[in-house]
Amino acid sequence: MGNRFICMSKKEPKENNGSRSKRAGRSQRKLLAEEEFLHRQALSMALQQHQLSQRFEGSMSRRIGGSTSSRRRNLSDPFSNGKQVPNFLENIKLRKFVLVHGEGFGAWCWYKTIALLEEAGLLPAAIDLTGSGIDLTDTNSVVTLAEYSKPLIDYLENLPEDEQVILVGHSSGGACLSYALEHFPQKISKAIFLCATMVSNGQRPFDVFAEELGSAERFMQESQFLIYGNGKDKPPTGFMFEKQQMKGLYFNQSPSKDVALAMVSMRSIPLGPIMEKLSLTPEKYGTGRRFFIQTLDDRALSPDVQEKLVRENPVEGVYKIKGSDHCPFFSKPQSLHKILIEIVQIP
Repeated sequence: MGNRFICMSKKEPKENNGSRSKRAGRSQRKLLAEEEFLHRQALSMALQQHQLSQRFEGSMSRRIGGSTSSRRRNLSDPFSNGKQVPNFLENIKLRKFVLVHGEGFGAWCWYKTIALLEEAGLLPAAIDLTGSGIDLTDTNSVVTLAEYSKPLIDYLENLPEDEQVILVGHSSGGACLSYALEHFPQKISKAIFLCATMVSNGQRPFDVFAEELGSAERFMQESQFLIYGNGKDKPPTGFMFEKQQMKGLYFNQSPSKDVALAMVSMRSIPLGPIMEKLSLTPEKYGTGRRFFIQTLDDRALSPDVQEKLVRENPVEGVYKIKGSDHCPFFSKPQSLHKILIEIVQIP
């Protein structure tokens, strides 16, 4: 896929203003068509990887059309053989992971994590929240956290009564984890917050980002990234950063091919769910086993803010990934994987 991002130029003969205008219109339509094609291609690729549970057969390059590193896996790498379950996991009964993406992302963003967990003999499933990834719901119509989290809630509802899963939530997807813990604590063995919005009772997911983005009121009044899906005279329905800002906030350490995939796959963020106050009780949410993974080169949710989250919401374990931006599933997939393996082994 990476080979498709090629920019070519050649000298053109001089044109009058009318010709240039027509040409610009055609060029703009062509660019939009190409971007739509790339977007569909990226989502198709991610869907195939997720649904067919394809495994790596050697280097990462066979999966994404190129390698992010020239280093070959050596024989001492415990995750190099997808057909053999590592000895230290043979006694692990709980193998199901449910991966919940953050704002703007979709199930596609977990493709490296899915492959690594499968190679380790675990059973990962990544879901698209409502209006995300390949879910066709109009993002502007998603106004509550219950609507946004519905695919996760449906998954948990359909689990057999005697089964549990490990949830992993990224960024604002942490609010969906909290919501799930409140409604299905008996179905969740462990909840892992990955540089995520781990809110307190009565807090909004947006409040976690407030130090980075400013107060909610100021953001609603001044942000240039707001989307007015119901018209300018109505309250905003979503927001989306422009591409260069997204690259700086989310992907400052991520490989260029993953950034390219994200640029054609990310969707706008519904505003209602992240502005909603959560109701969390000690009897349900409070009984859940929570873990937090900090990303130490994160520009979207700074390490200081992540430290504050852990202080205000004590967890069972805190892990740190050095050199990771806000998307460790891209920038530090092996480090993230090793932490997940460590957590799954905790009795």
